[in-house]
Amino acid sequence: MKGYRLPKRLMLGAATASAQIEGGDVDHNWRDWEKKGRLRDSSSFTRACDHWARWKEDIDIMAAMGIETYRFSVEWARIEPKAGVFDREAIAHYREEIEYMIASGIRPCLTLHHFTNPMWFERRGAFLYPGNVKTFLRYVGVVVKSFGDLVSDYVTINEPNVYTFMGYAGQGFPPGDNNIISVRRVLSVMAGCHIRAYEKIHRMRGKMGYTDTQVGIALHMRAFAPMNPTSPAGVLEQKSVAVSRWVFQDAVARAFLLGEFRAPYENLGGFKRGIYCDFLGVNYYTRNHVILPADDRPRAQSPKNDYGWEIYPQGLAEVIRELYKICPRPVWVTESGTCDENDSFRSLFIYDQLAVLAQADLPVERYYYWSLLDNFEWLDGESKRFGLVRIDYGTQERTVKKSGHFYRELIENHGVTEEMAERYIAGENYHQ
Repeated sequence: MKGYRLPKRLMLGAATASAQIEGGDVDHNWRDWEKKGRLRDSSSFTRACDHWARWKEDIDIMAAMGIETYRFSVEWARIEPKAGVFDREAIAHYREEIEYMIASGIRPCLTLHHFTNPMWFERRGAFLYPGNVKTFLRYVGVVVKSFGDLVSDYVTINEPNVYTFMGYAGQGFPPGDNNIISVRRVLSVMAGCHIRAYEKIHRMRGKMGYTDTQVGIALHMRAFAPMNPTSPAGVLEQKSVAVSRWVFQDAVARAFLLGEFRAPYENLGGFKRGIYCDFLGVNYYTRNHVILPADDRPRAQSPKNDYGWEIYPQGLAEVIRELYKICPRPVWVTESGTCDENDSFRSLFIYDQLAVLAQADLPVERYYYWSLLDNFEWLDGESKRFGLVRIDYGTQERTVKKSGHFYRELIENHGVTEEMAERYIAGENYHQ
């Protein structure tokens, strides 16, 4: 396998989400979902990786790996456990964590919303109601006031399209709705939350005297292709690809990034067309082959991970180019990772993903591997492993995996040498 050098501008990091690693009995919608027996295994959010207590250990691991930037989220239900009541101890905890991160040479990138809502917000309808935009902005204001002197990089909302389609189109996420009208409304309201948060974060940090603020969303993007492009059904499948791509990501991107609301989404806040991002956050995992709109799957004989998702590295460049046409801004790969229980092909996955960025002429500034740690994988609990660091959930022992050591050397060399490729990747293969 060949070596390669990465573009000088590219920072290499890792990402996590608070609910998936912190543990604790926190009153949010996913803990409620667990209590209702809606998860696929018997594990609990109360355990996870115990990061709330072990955060120093985890930051020390990142520092030893040479991680340059860390994308993490703060938990809204910890910061505002009751409507309008803010927990100063939780805020102080996060502040200490961020300060330690910076002192360890790691640049923080703070995500404000990563799938979890405080239950009091969920009971108010969450993002179904335009009136709740003000409630979200109140929380945003407290976070920026508390951490704005430490953090310049913000992701307002993680994967609003996944949050919405999984939760409101019958895919098993809370609140378990299945209503296309709800999908339209929730994404429209969330777009308003992002636009107003983008403006508010810039305004607040500007008043603090900072000019380095960077705000965006992390949009989940998939590569879409027809299942049978050369068959008589290919024409219908091509049209279905266009519909799937438009509804799931392109129209969503236009609403959030440009304030340009096209069907099926609606401009509930009367937003003017503009640019409401400083970077394009791209979460990329897989390619889907489309038969009909909302009917897509991986091809039978394609490389796959433990989830059965197709591994298609070239798709990373494809989706970045698509998004850049919509909004020409610098790109941050805010998530890219793979589910691999035995760490048998994760190094190959990282090699392939970053090779795409090394070879493509794309304005990519950041790459965040998902995830730093094995973590609580939503509906699948502790049963799916994405981490560079293995978690023994019983003992909470951390062990850097072979892929974590590969990533450390990759960061150190800002690329891959042929010797590294031979040592780490020889013999690794994806599932078929």
